Amino acid sequence: MLFCSQSFLFFFAIVFATYWALPWPRARIILLLVASFYFYASWNRWLAALIGLSATFDYSVGLGLERSRSARWRSLLLGLSLVANLSLLAYFKYANFFLGSLEEILRTLGSEASLPVLRVMLPIGISFYTFEAINYTVDVYRKRVPAERNLGHFLLFITFFPHLVAGPIVRARDFLPQLRQTKRWDWARMQLGAQYFLLGLFKKLAIADRMAAFADPVFAQPGDYSSHAVWVAALAYTIQIYCDFSGYTDMAIGCAHLLGYKLAANFNLPYLSRNVSEFWRRWHISLSSWLRDYLFIPLGGSLGSRRRTYLNLLVTMTLGGLWHGASWTFVVWGAFHGFLLIGHRLFRDFCDPRPRVSAMLLGSLGTLARIGLTFLTVCVGWVIFRATSFGLAVEMLRRLFLPHGGAGTPAAELSFWITLLAVAICHALAVRGLTTRLMDRLPAPVLGFGYAAILMVALILAPDAGKPFVYFQF
Repeated sequence: MLFCSQSFLFFFAIVFATYWALPWPRARIILLLVASFYFYASWNRWLAALIGLSATFDYSVGLGLERSRSARWRSLLLGLSLVANLSLLAYFKYANFFLGSLEEILRTLGSEASLPVLRVMLPIGISFYTFEAINYTVDVYRKRVPAERNLGHFLLFITFFPHLVAGPIVRARDFLPQLRQTKRWDWARMQLGAQYFLLGLFKKLAIADRMAAFADPVFAQPGDYSSHAVWVAALAYTIQIYCDFSGYTDMAIGCAHLLGYKLAANFNLPYLSRNVSEFWRRWHISLSSWLRDYLFIPLGGSLGSRRRTYLNLLVTMTLGGLWHGASWTFVVWGAFHGFLLIGHRLFRDFCDPRPRVSAMLLGSLGTLARIGLTFLTVCVGWVIFRATSFGLAVEMLRRLFLPHGGAGTPAAELSFWITLLAVAICHALAVRGLTTRLMDRLPAPVLGFGYAAILMVALILAPDAGKPFVYFQF
């Protein structure tokens, strides 16, 4: 049940109308809980049972952590929760990946052993709700949040359907208190929710899916295309993944607002970052902050020697890459960003004691150059991320940096550059705050007409066959 599908719009309309018609807070919680499990079961009912059992286990662990006074017993409970959650993630997402990698190693060593392929269905959103469960149990263990005593509230924290399948990754301290707040109808909030949802729908249908038409054929057979076409495909995917993922996030935030809840922002104009460190503060914010708080800092963060700090960065980003998918290309992509972060720290240490160099970089031209270089570097990283194999990634990179002949772009290139220019203009307007100020000043009828126009344009520009959200595979 995709957010941009007719079935979801029908489902959400029923949930929305029933939710605000119910006068009792407890009944609303029950409705959202039933709706969330129904939403997840629309993909597979057995996997809905799995997430229910997994969440109930973590709920019980949280109670045990709060009630126990024994440090040893609390450590055991935390370890049990971590092992259980990571084991589920490892089995469903990585079992065949590890078996396949082991088989390749054995063949390299001369063995003819053939390992079995497990028939495992990947639960949608397992990477997201596993991280949410882990942050809850760790925070209860650290006594940063109290254990949730209401099972229904905890189940809704894990399964709340707007963020369930592709984030943002929700923190218990941000979401659980909202379940105890009385929700009242607020026209301003409804308008904000509709605005977010329609913006996300437009990003997905009118931009992301159209960019996929330029990227997909080239990434499938890069050897057939010229260097120019490969660059267009790389730029197209760079725009596609941003508009696809941030579009989903906007729609999730919009749905939550329409139901009286607030989800944290997950993007902040990441392609205007001046360096890769800033990029990771602006891109997939809920994941990067999770990796910082629950992996990088526990590893020692920046408190040790430079060498240890760089190792912590590399380990964190490599595992962050593996989190995205069961493929060595994701591991390499994560390590690539780890080395970029290390390189940025080294460069910063070089510039700090040199005022002239720092002044040049902080000037207008220096800032534009840094933004452009960061964007192109991230774009190269997305090539590794998108490629389905090492061979295709190498072929794409070879054609990016070495001139090659071949076919041109597989679709009308003018529409690509127009879309790219439109995205750049929207970024510039957002930076100056013009979009927000304009929305605040427009009267309600004009806004309503604008929302309807956005919806119509999105539906007109959308390709005939809708594509699943990119991050649904993670």
